[in-house]
Amino acid sequence: MNLIPEIKPGQSVELLKELHILTRDGKLNQDSRRKLKQVYHLYQFIEPLLKEVQADHPDIQLVDHGAGKSYLGFILYDLFFKQLGGGSHIYGIETRDELVKRSQELAKKLDFPGMSFLKLSVAESIESRLLPDKVDVVTALHACDTATDDAIRFALKKHARFIVLVPCCQAEVASVLRKNKGQAIARDALTEIWRHPIHTREFGSQVTNVLRCLQLEAHGYQVTVTELVGWEHSMKNELIVASYKDLPRRRPRERLNEVLNALGLEELEQRFFATP
Repeated sequence: MNLIPEIKPGQSVELLKELHILTRDGKLNQDSRRKLKQVYHLYQFIEPLLKEVQADHPDIQLVDHGAGKSYLGFILYDLFFKQLGGGSHIYGIETRDELVKRSQELAKKLDFPGMSFLKLSVAESIESRLLPDKVDVVTALHACDTATDDAIRFALKKHARFIVLVPCCQAEVASVLRKNKGQAIARDALTEIWRHPIHTREFGSQVTNVLRCLQLEAHGYQVTVTELVGWEHSMKNELIVASYKDLPRRRPRERLNEVLNALGLEELEQRFFATP
Protein backbone atom coordinates (compact mmCIF):
# COMPACT_ATOMS: atom_id res chain seq x y z
CA MET A 1 0.00 0.00 0.00
CA ASN A 2 1.40 3.41 -0.98
CA LEU A 3 1.53 6.03 1.76
CA ILE A 4 1.53 8.82 -0.84
CA PRO A 5 -1.83 8.92 -2.66
CA GLU A 6 -0.34 10.33 -5.91
CA ILE A 7 1.69 7.17 -6.49
CA LYS A 8 -0.02 4.50 -8.59
CA PRO A 9 -0.62 1.08 -7.01
CA GLY A 10 2.21 -1.31 -7.77
CA GLN A 11 4.68 1.48 -8.52
CA SER A 12 8.19 0.77 -7.23
CA VAL A 13 9.10 3.28 -4.51
CA GLU A 14 12.76 2.34 -5.01
CA LEU A 15 12.49 3.34 -8.68
CA LEU A 16 10.94 6.69 -7.83
CA LYS A 17 13.78 7.35 -5.40
CA GLU A 18 16.38 6.43 -8.03
CA LEU A 19 14.70 8.81 -10.48
CA HIS A 20 14.78 11.51 -7.75
CA ILE A 21 11.00 11.82 -7.90
CA LEU A 22 10.87 10.71 -4.27
CA THR A 23 13.43 11.89 -1.73
CA ARG A 24 15.59 9.28 0.03
CA ASP A 25 13.17 9.31 2.98
CA GLY A 26 10.22 8.74 0.65
CA LYS A 27 8.84 12.27 0.53
CA LEU A 28 7.36 14.02 -2.50
CA ASN A 29 8.14 17.73 -2.85
CA GLN A 30 6.23 20.17 -5.07
CA ASP A 31 8.62 19.97 -8.01
CA SER A 32 8.73 16.17 -8.03
CA ARG A 33 4.95 16.02 -7.54
CA ARG A 34 4.58 18.02 -10.79
CA LYS A 35 7.08 15.77 -12.58
CA LEU A 36 5.24 12.64 -11.44
CA LYS A 37 1.92 14.13 -12.54
CA GLN A 38 3.35 14.80 -16.01
CA VAL A 39 4.67 11.27 -16.49
CA TYR A 40 1.47 9.68 -15.19
CA HIS A 41 -0.62 11.89 -17.45
CA LEU A 42 1.38 10.73 -20.45
CA TYR A 43 1.14 7.13 -19.24
CA GLN A 44 -2.66 7.43 -19.40
CA PHE A 45 -2.37 8.06 -23.15
CA ILE A 46 0.12 5.25 -23.78
CA GLU A 47 -1.34 2.46 -21.62
CA PRO A 48 -4.43 1.91 -23.84
CA LEU A 49 -2.15 1.68 -26.90
CA LEU A 50 -0.05 -0.99 -25.20
CA LYS A 51 -3.19 -2.94 -24.34
CA GLU A 52 -4.29 -2.82 -27.98
CA VAL A 53 -0.95 -4.26 -29.07
CA GLN A 54 -1.11 -6.86 -26.29
CA ALA A 55 -4.52 -8.00 -27.50
CA ASP A 56 -2.97 -8.66 -30.91
CA HIS A 57 0.27 -10.33 -29.81
CA PRO A 58 1.95 -10.92 -26.42
CA ASP A 59 5.40 -9.43 -27.00
CA ILE A 60 5.50 -5.61 -27.25
CA GLN A 61 8.43 -3.69 -28.72
CA LEU A 62 8.63 -0.01 -27.72
CA VAL A 63 11.34 2.47 -28.70
CA ASP A 64 11.71 5.75 -26.77
CA HIS A 65 13.71 8.36 -28.72
CA GLY A 66 15.62 11.12 -26.96
CA ALA A 67 15.12 9.17 -23.75
CA GLY A 68 17.17 11.48 -21.51
CA LYS A 69 17.01 10.09 -17.98
CA SER A 70 14.33 7.65 -19.19
CA TYR A 71 11.63 8.69 -16.74
CA LEU A 72 8.96 7.55 -19.19
CA GLY A 73 10.67 4.27 -20.11
CA PHE A 74 11.20 3.24 -16.49
CA ILE A 75 7.65 4.16 -15.46
CA LEU A 76 6.22 2.25 -18.44
CA TYR A 77 8.32 -0.78 -17.60
CA ASP A 78 7.50 -0.69 -13.90
CA LEU A 79 3.74 -0.27 -14.34
CA PHE A 80 3.17 -2.35 -17.48
CA PHE A 81 6.08 -4.27 -19.00
CA LYS A 82 7.57 -6.00 -15.95
CA GLN A 83 4.48 -8.18 -15.58
CA LEU A 84 4.52 -9.23 -19.24
CA GLY A 85 7.70 -11.30 -19.32
CA GLY A 86 8.50 -13.06 -22.59
CA GLY A 87 10.03 -11.00 -25.36
CA SER A 88 8.51 -7.61 -24.57
CA HIS A 89 11.15 -4.89 -24.58
CA ILE A 90 11.74 -1.15 -24.19
CA TYR A 91 14.65 0.46 -26.03
CA GLY A 92 15.85 3.89 -24.87
CA ILE A 93 17.70 5.90 -27.52
CA GLU A 94 19.94 8.70 -26.22
CA THR A 95 23.11 10.47 -27.44
CA ARG A 96 24.55 11.46 -24.04
CA ASP A 97 26.84 8.68 -22.89
CA GLU A 98 26.51 9.43 -19.16
CA LEU A 99 22.72 9.16 -19.31
CA VAL A 100 22.87 5.90 -21.27
CA LYS A 101 25.28 4.38 -18.73
CA ARG A 102 23.21 5.57 -15.78
CA SER A 103 20.04 4.07 -17.24
CA GLN A 104 21.82 0.78 -17.99
CA GLU A 105 23.05 0.61 -14.39
CA LEU A 106 19.60 1.44 -12.99
CA ALA A 107 17.86 -1.21 -15.12
CA LYS A 108 20.36 -3.77 -13.86
CA LYS A 109 19.97 -2.66 -10.24
CA LEU A 110 16.16 -2.88 -10.42
CA ASP A 111 16.28 -6.18 -12.32
CA PHE A 112 14.47 -4.85 -15.40
CA PRO A 113 15.87 -7.27 -18.02
CA GLY A 114 13.51 -6.10 -20.76
CA MET A 115 15.13 -2.68 -21.05
CA SER A 116 18.05 -1.68 -23.29
CA PHE A 117 19.71 1.72 -23.69
CA LEU A 118 21.63 2.60 -26.82
CA LYS A 119 23.97 5.54 -27.45
CA LEU A 120 22.61 6.60 -30.83
CA SER A 121 21.10 9.67 -32.44
CA VAL A 122 17.54 9.24 -33.68
CA ALA A 123 18.83 9.39 -37.25
CA GLU A 124 21.45 6.69 -36.55
CA SER A 125 18.84 4.42 -34.99
CA ILE A 126 16.95 4.21 -38.30
CA GLU A 127 19.70 2.01 -39.77
CA SER A 128 21.02 0.43 -36.55
CA ARG A 129 21.01 -3.36 -36.39
CA LEU A 130 20.72 -3.17 -32.62
CA LEU A 131 17.00 -2.52 -32.97
CA PRO A 132 14.29 -4.91 -34.19
CA ASP A 133 12.97 -4.76 -37.76
CA LYS A 134 9.45 -4.14 -36.51
CA VAL A 135 8.41 -1.96 -33.58
CA ASP A 136 4.92 -1.64 -32.08
CA VAL A 137 5.13 1.75 -30.34
CA VAL A 138 7.48 4.69 -30.92
CA THR A 139 7.69 7.61 -28.49
CA ALA A 140 9.65 10.85 -28.87
CA LEU A 141 9.23 13.41 -26.11
CA HIS A 142 10.92 16.76 -26.67
CA ALA A 143 13.27 15.38 -29.31
CA CYS A 144 14.76 18.66 -30.50
CA ASP A 145 14.14 20.17 -33.94
CA THR A 146 14.47 17.60 -36.76
CA ALA A 147 14.98 14.69 -34.31
CA THR A 148 11.18 14.47 -34.12
CA ASP A 149 11.07 14.09 -37.91
CA ASP A 150 13.77 11.41 -37.70
CA ALA A 151 11.62 9.63 -35.09
CA ILE A 152 8.72 9.71 -37.56
CA ARG A 153 10.97 8.27 -40.29
CA PHE A 154 12.09 5.57 -37.84
CA ALA A 155 8.48 4.72 -36.98
CA LEU A 156 7.48 4.52 -40.64
CA LYS A 157 10.41 2.26 -41.49
CA LYS A 158 9.65 -0.01 -38.52
CA HIS A 159 5.93 -0.13 -39.41
CA ALA A 160 4.98 1.15 -35.96
CA ARG A 161 1.36 0.69 -35.02
CA PHE A 162 1.40 3.70 -32.69
CA ILE A 163 3.49 6.87 -32.60
CA VAL A 164 3.45 9.26 -29.62
CA LEU A 165 5.17 12.63 -30.09
CA VAL A 166 5.69 15.73 -27.97
CA PRO A 167 7.61 17.94 -30.44
CA CYS A 168 10.20 20.48 -29.34
CA CYS A 169 12.46 23.29 -30.62
CA GLN A 170 11.21 23.38 -34.20
CA ALA A 171 13.51 25.74 -36.10
CA GLU A 172 13.89 24.35 -39.61
CA VAL A 173 10.56 25.46 -41.07
CA ALA A 174 10.87 28.88 -39.43
CA SER A 175 14.32 29.35 -40.98
CA VAL A 176 12.94 28.62 -44.47
CA LEU A 177 9.99 30.97 -43.89
CA ARG A 178 12.45 33.66 -42.78
CA LYS A 179 14.70 33.13 -45.79
CA ASN A 180 11.86 33.41 -48.31
CA LYS A 181 9.92 36.12 -46.46
CA GLY A 182 10.76 39.03 -48.78
CA GLN A 183 9.59 37.23 -51.89
CA ALA A 184 6.48 35.91 -50.14
CA ILE A 185 5.40 39.34 -48.84
CA ALA A 186 5.26 40.66 -52.38
CA ARG A 187 3.14 37.72 -53.46
CA ASP A 188 0.55 37.22 -50.73
CA ALA A 189 -0.95 39.35 -47.95
CA LEU A 190 -1.23 36.27 -45.74
CA THR A 191 2.54 36.45 -45.31
CA GLU A 192 1.76 39.14 -42.69
CA ILE A 193 1.00 36.19 -40.40
CA TRP A 194 4.73 35.51 -40.11
CA ARG A 195 6.31 38.86 -41.10
CA HIS A 196 7.56 39.77 -37.62
CA PRO A 197 10.39 37.57 -36.25
CA ILE A 198 8.51 36.37 -33.16
CA HIS A 199 5.56 35.41 -35.37
CA THR A 200 7.91 33.65 -37.79
CA ARG A 201 9.14 31.46 -34.95
CA GLU A 202 5.68 30.71 -33.54
CA PHE A 203 4.06 30.19 -36.93
CA GLY A 204 6.96 28.00 -38.04
CA SER A 205 6.48 25.78 -35.01
CA GLN A 206 2.74 25.50 -35.69
CA VAL A 207 3.24 24.73 -39.38
CA THR A 208 5.88 22.11 -38.59
CA ASN A 209 3.40 20.08 -36.55
CA VAL A 210 0.67 20.54 -39.16
CA LEU A 211 3.05 19.13 -41.78
CA ARG A 212 3.97 16.22 -39.51
CA CYS A 213 0.31 15.34 -39.02
CA LEU A 214 -0.32 15.43 -42.77
CA GLN A 215 2.78 13.32 -43.34
CA LEU A 216 1.51 10.65 -40.95
CA GLU A 217 -1.96 10.73 -42.52
CA ALA A 218 -0.32 10.36 -45.92
CA HIS A 219 1.09 7.05 -44.65
CA GLY A 220 -2.28 5.71 -43.53
CA TYR A 221 -2.30 6.86 -39.90
CA GLN A 222 -5.19 8.32 -37.96
CA VAL A 223 -3.85 11.34 -36.07
CA THR A 224 -5.12 13.08 -32.95
CA VAL A 225 -3.58 16.24 -31.48
CA THR A 226 -4.20 17.30 -27.91
CA GLU A 227 -2.68 19.22 -25.03
CA LEU A 228 -0.74 17.63 -22.21
CA VAL A 229 -2.51 18.85 -19.08
CA GLY A 230 -0.11 19.51 -16.24
CA TRP A 231 2.69 20.75 -18.49
CA GLU A 232 1.65 24.37 -18.06
CA HIS A 233 5.19 25.47 -17.18
CA SER A 234 6.33 24.40 -20.66
CA MET A 235 5.21 25.92 -23.95
CA LYS A 236 5.95 22.57 -25.63
CA ASN A 237 2.86 20.72 -24.49
CA GLU A 238 1.37 19.52 -27.77
CA LEU A 239 0.81 15.78 -27.94
CA ILE A 240 0.50 14.03 -31.30
CA VAL A 241 -0.74 10.42 -31.27
CA ALA A 242 -0.81 8.49 -34.54
CA SER A 243 -2.50 5.08 -34.95
CA TYR A 244 -1.97 3.04 -38.09
CA LYS A 245 -5.35 2.34 -39.70
CA ASP A 246 -4.33 1.96 -43.36
CA LEU A 247 -6.47 4.99 -44.22
CA PRO A 248 -6.65 6.51 -47.74
CA ARG A 249 -3.47 8.42 -48.49
CA ARG A 250 -4.15 10.52 -51.60
CA ARG A 251 -6.00 13.45 -50.02
CA PRO A 252 -3.50 14.13 -47.20
CA ARG A 253 -0.65 13.86 -49.72
CA GLU A 254 -2.34 16.48 -51.87
CA ARG A 255 -2.98 18.71 -48.87
CA LEU A 256 0.63 18.38 -47.73
CA ASN A 257 1.86 19.44 -51.14
CA GLU A 258 -0.60 22.37 -51.23
CA VAL A 259 0.55 23.67 -47.83
CA LEU A 260 4.22 23.46 -48.81
CA ASN A 261 3.56 25.34 -52.05
CA ALA A 262 1.30 27.96 -50.45
CA LEU A 263 3.90 28.85 -47.82
CA GLY A 264 6.95 28.77 -50.06
CA LEU A 265 8.32 25.64 -48.37
CA GLU A 266 8.86 23.57 -51.51
CA GLU A 267 12.48 22.89 -50.56
CA LEU A 268 11.25 20.85 -47.57
CA GLU A 269 9.27 18.51 -49.75
CA GLN A 270 11.92 15.78 -49.44
CA ARG A 271 11.74 15.86 -45.63
CA PHE A 272 7.99 15.50 -45.37
CA PHE A 273 7.37 13.30 -48.40
CA ALA A 274 10.40 11.05 -48.19
CA THR A 275 9.76 7.44 -47.26
CA PRO A 276 12.33 5.88 -44.91
